[in-house]
Formats: sequence, C-alpha cells, structure tokens
Amino acid sequence: MLEKLLYRLSRPVVKTYVGTMLDLDVEWKTPFPEGPKIIAANHPSTSDPFFVAALANQQSYILINQTLFKVPVFGKYLRKSGHIPVAAGNGPAAMEEALSRLADGSTIIIFPEGALSPERGGFCQPRTGVARLALASGAPVVPVGIHLDRSRIHAIKTEVEGKDEVGRWYIRGPYNMTVGRPLLFRGDVENRPYVRQVSTAIMQHIIEMAYQSRQRRDQGTTAFPLPELY
Repeated sequence: MLEKLLYRLSRPVVKTYVGTMLDLDVEWKTPFPEGPKIIAANHPSTSDPFFVAALANQQSYILINQTLFKVPVFGKYLRKSGHIPVAAGNGPAAMEEALSRLADGSTIIIFPEGALSPERGGFCQPRTGVARLALASGAPVVPVGIHLDRSRIHAIKTEVEGKDEVGRWYIRGPYNMTVGRPLLFRGDVENRPYVRQVSTAIMQHIIEMAYQSRQRRDQGTTAFPLPELY
C-alpha cells in the first residue's frame, strides 16, 4: 500500500531531522497503550504534527488543516500518506475518516485547539472534535504537552491558490514534550454539555503536560532515558 511505503521512506528522514536539528527532551509518564489511541497535543508551531508523529513509533494519521494539503508537492505527500484534511464547515467528514482509522486499530493525532496556539503564548479554547472521537470510539486519549523556544519560530509565507498563507515553522532548537497517562471517557456523544466538559478535561491535561515540559526546560533538567523515536 502506498501509505505504508511513504511511511517507511519518511521514517529515516524524520528521525534524522529530529535527532540533529532539535534539542529534544521527552518525558513519558507511561508508554503508549497498545491498539487504537488518540494522541492529543497543544499546537505552538506548524511543525508540531511531524514531531509528535515521531513519538508514535508506528504509522499514524494526523488531522491537519486543509490548507496544508493545497501546498504544492507537500500537500500531495500528506494526502498520499493518508493524513486527514480538516476543512472549515466539513468537520463531520474528517471525524468519520478518523473513526474509521481507529476502528482499524490505527493511531490518530489531533490538536484540540483547532489552530495554532496564540503567538505570544498560552492556549486556545479546545474544540470538541477530540471529545467526540474519544466518546464515539472508546479509544484512550493520550495528552501530550509541548514547550519550545518561541523566539526560534520562523514565519514562512507559502502561496496557496493565489493567496499567501503564513506558517509558524520550528526548524531547530530546544523542544520539550511530556507524554501523559491515557485518559478514558464514556458517555453520550450527543450530549453537548458533556462533550464540552470532556474537551475541557482533555485540554487541562494537555496544559498540565505543557507546563511540566516548560518547567523542565526552565530548570535545565532532562528526562532520561529517552525512548527510541520512530
């Protein structure tokens, strides 16, 4: 299958990049659970999906803003790799595809903020997609908190369908991640107040993991040993 081939080809590229360009530090509260799971992280830079995917050590499918799928060459790679475009007003289609992947036993990566975190720091309010995926699938949610050096983020313009789109790319520098314990949720996916409550709970765990990542960096401590990435 083309998806598997692209995954195998990209593995050494991502591993080499992460190992040479990032001052990477990862703390694991527990290993990833076996089987289908939802990895949910905060989103300070456009580069985050690829760095988080490196943690999974298996083929995973990322919910990504549809704009990136329109970038020449790169967008084609995303689509052929099986990643899932999220278009404004067409969230249900992305959810259905993600649920199908989970039903097949795959790993889904999602960024509950639904956009990049505020440029000056902090977090956006979570959207409900991650809660709906968790409740509809029964898959565990693994919160991942990212901290990086915002002064090293590069704003890069890319022309997409005649319009300039600006990405906030993190090319090199310190990059801390904390992987939390799996969270399990049960309940009615049609109960909107409960869905919002679950979304908030997941985001609170992500924020706590991001705080721990920042604290390690600020204190100059390192989580050791690091598991083999990818």
